[in-house]
Amino acid sequence: MFGEYNKVQQAVLETTLHIIIQKELQATSMALIAKESGVSTGNIYHYFKSKEDIVNELYKAIVTFNGHYVREGLKQGTTIREKFELGWKRVIDLGKKYPQGFQFIEQYSFSPYIYDEVKREVYTGGWCDPMNQLYEEAIKQKLFMPMDAQMMVQMHYGSFVYMLKGQLYGIFELTDESINDAICSCWNAVSPKDDL
Repeated sequence: MFGEYNKVQQAVLETTLHIIIQKELQATSMALIAKESGVSTGNIYHYFKSKEDIVNELYKAIVTFNGHYVREGLKQGTTIREKFELGWKRVIDLGKKYPQGFQFIEQYSFSPYIYDEVKREVYTGGWCDPMNQLYEEAIKQKLFMPMDAQMMVQMHYGSFVYMLKGQLYGIFELTDESINDAICSCWNAVSPKDDL
């Protein structure tokens, strides 16, 4: 997830992510990050101006990584339906493989702690923009009902978020079958109905 950073930056970002998930953001201090990462405070300040900068870089790194991961799934599909299924499978896979990254994004995406310019910068690098475009194309081809594509994507994402949280908290297990059923249900929910 942090492969594009040097070893010091990786250690700081990984440690910060772990601490935030375990103790919350307010309890995450520079001193604790230094202690847990094994990187001196002076060395941390060489790369990051403040705890806020670390958190924003963490957000940027996770959203960018997630974007690359989901885009790979979208590229593998040939039809809109295949891209839809592969894209959402990759989103769910991210939550299962990288639960701390998933939890961080869920908890802090709308936080004032994340700078507006960072949110804008990573939006097109994440997976929401290409997924929005896929939905817009599905609407144009009359595969989906006419509705705001961005809202539709977020509506479906909300369903998958709660499924992933259910697995994280041990309420149920997300099997391949249940994931496929959920993705199919999302497709069917926005497909035009002839009898309406």
